[in-house]
Amino acid sequence: MIAERLRQARLVAGMTQAKAVEKLSSYGISLTKAGLSKYERGGSIPPPALMLKMAKVYEVKSRYFLYDPSVSVTWFAFRKHAALAQRKQERVKALVSDTIAGQLWLMGKLYSNCDPGFPGPIKVNNEEDAERASCLLRKKWELGDAPIGSVTQTIESRCGIVCEYDGDNDEFDGLSGLANGRFPVMVTASGMPDDRKRFNLAHEIGHLVMDCESLKDKEQELLAHRFAGAFLVPAKVVRAELGRKRKHISFDELAELKKKHGLSMQAWLRRAFDLSIISHNLFQTLCIEFSKKGWRKREPVEYFGNEKPAMLKQMTLRALAEHIITPEKAESLCPLEFKEQTGVREKTEGFRVTAEEILNLPQAERKKILKYAAEILKDDYEQDSELNAFEAFQDEEQ
Repeated sequence: MIAERLRQARLVAGMTQAKAVEKLSSYGISLTKAGLSKYERGGSIPPPALMLKMAKVYEVKSRYFLYDPSVSVTWFAFRKHAALAQRKQERVKALVSDTIAGQLWLMGKLYSNCDPGFPGPIKVNNEEDAERASCLLRKKWELGDAPIGSVTQTIESRCGIVCEYDGDNDEFDGLSGLANGRFPVMVTASGMPDDRKRFNLAHEIGHLVMDCESLKDKEQELLAHRFAGAFLVPAKVVRAELGRKRKHISFDELAELKKKHGLSMQAWLRRAFDLSIISHNLFQTLCIEFSKKGWRKREPVEYFGNEKPAMLKQMTLRALAEHIITPEKAESLCPLEFKEQTGVREKTEGFRVTAEEILNLPQAERKKILKYAAEILKDDYEQDSELNAFEAFQDEEQ
């Protein structure tokens, strides 16, 4: 367990073994790359003093190495550009692993009977099957034919886990898998536009619910693309919006449809072609126009949706309010939301624990809570004369 956590901390920090050894040397630690590799393979356990230095180098708390999340993730698909090296792929997985572990832990505490609402693998061999699979999922999730307000919240409300990777959007598109063999996990890049994020999430859902393993990887990707488009805008809706046959489609029309349904203009164009609403020649002509106008990466209109994962933060706030976790635990679960000291103060107004509960906490956590309480009451004591006079005691002493 320690070996895996050592490796994970280094990957999250974005360091190679050589870089980690170099950084450790600046702290007066003489360690070879082979020595570090031995620790990460579990060949031996580093002494406590070395682990403390490693924690500083990797910018984690020392207890990070001793925490066993007991989570196993089987990754299915990693959509990436050629520039994403194997080391960066491993870093993406390492970065989201603690988020996944924390979310599953909270789900166990708050929703012990949570059952992921994802159907079993649906056999898919061709594009028509992919369309059918998307319709079956929409029916199971009772989504009807209306535009999906938030794909992220739709997934999270069915015990799926959505994580964001704060990296280069041009390197990374999406990743999906199963946590503990049961809970669907989807990862997207945080900075990409919401319409692209929605499509990527729908694409990853396709990988999770479709069974097309007998096909080549490229064919599987094309079917996942078809599934994504159909999931976001079913064929019935496309034909209602565009008609059954068109000789031309304007860019202004595609822009309005994008804002209404949260599907990019280019994806709308592809849906029209896939459903034989427009000809191959018109499709190619309009694609060339997209390229000429420089709209391939950035389209002329934006779709502003709500595709930020919220389940982890919401569960953390609930657990904190119900005294299931301490402010320190909240900080470990949501590091970006619950900062040290001022962040904990801002997020935990109203947090109460009994004296017995405080005594049962580790010493470090007891000190933090007592310090927090003292800071809250400081102004009251300084401003209220009745609290700081103590004349009664003085009279008795006389």
